[in-house]
Amino acid sequence: MKNQYCIIMAGGVGSRFWPMSTTNHPKQFLDILGTGRTLLQQTFDRFRELCPLNNIYVVTNAIYEQLVIEQLPELPKENILTEPARKNTAPCIAYASYKIHKLNPNALTVVAPSDHLITKEETFVKAIKSCFAKAKEEECLVTLGIKPSRPDTGYGYIQFIDSPVKEKDKRIYKVKTFMEKPQLEQAKLFIETGEFLWNSGIFVWSTKSIIHAFEQLDPELANIFKEGQEHYNTPSEEEFIKRAYNICKNDSIDYSVMEKAKNVYVRSSIIGWSDLGTWGSLFTHIKHDKGNNALVGKNIMEYDCQNCIVHVPNDKLVVLQGLKDYIVVESEGVLMICKKQDEQQIRNFVNDVKVLKGDKYV
Repeated sequence: MKNQYCIIMAGGVGSRFWPMSTTNHPKQFLDILGTGRTLLQQTFDRFRELCPLNNIYVVTNAIYEQLVIEQLPELPKENILTEPARKNTAPCIAYASYKIHKLNPNALTVVAPSDHLITKEETFVKAIKSCFAKAKEEECLVTLGIKPSRPDTGYGYIQFIDSPVKEKDKRIYKVKTFMEKPQLEQAKLFIETGEFLWNSGIFVWSTKSIIHAFEQLDPELANIFKEGQEHYNTPSEEEFIKRAYNICKNDSIDYSVMEKAKNVYVRSSIIGWSDLGTWGSLFTHIKHDKGNNALVGKNIMEYDCQNCIVHVPNDKLVVLQGLKDYIVVESEGVLMICKKQDEQQIRNFVNDVKVLKGDKYV
């Protein structure tokens, strides 16, 4: 296990979970499910099963460093990598990979978002261990694919074919192509073929493999972070990273590497996964009352309400009557009531609030 590392990406804003998720306190730092642990803490707990504590790294925006320290007090402070700007997942992964590779050239890393839900923890650990074994044996990039349970239009998809090599794990396939979020008819077609998995955004590889992929497929990005060899794990690292982020482009790991690479594999998994991207996605993961309402909050009284999501602080008494298919959220002096079917409007609400009311509420 000493060569197994984890990179938790915790720099996003999660504006679709407004008003709970704000720029100052995004969703990964919130207990959205009402479990007593935030999404970041749950992710951290999950990876304690796979990596030694000192091998877990959290990459976050500099403004969230204190939040990470407060929520993960056992994590060594030097394992919190702060980004001076939001530049998407490719620079984040390049930074952490070059830094870890300098410490341990035999490192195997699992890279995961900090704000996903995984309910089948044991199955997840087994899946990642299998991916680690594959990544250790050969130069490859492995991603975790989720067996789809419905034609969801909110996820990217991965089309797979049989692996050209004899896999020890029969759930590992060769990736044929990555597909963007589809329209409903296309998503239905994907499900019918049985050749597609949801793209979880969770990756496993050796640092050697991902660095080689960056150098081959995105040399511009690789050259920027390669220059940091003399700075990683030294007092000059912070200054170097400021310069690197100033010049590197904003790019996702999918565009930078995964969609171009030829040695990409996917491990099909059923792990109770959701990226918790929207209030609607949360609805399916919270216990429902007799009216099929998902309620988080200790003082909610509802009369004749159906299929609603209600998320309010425990000290607030909320009385609702006659609502059907609504989202009701109260947080930090902001109350939002929105039709479930219109939740894609939430980003527009956030933009309008910013323009009309300033940054105080977002």
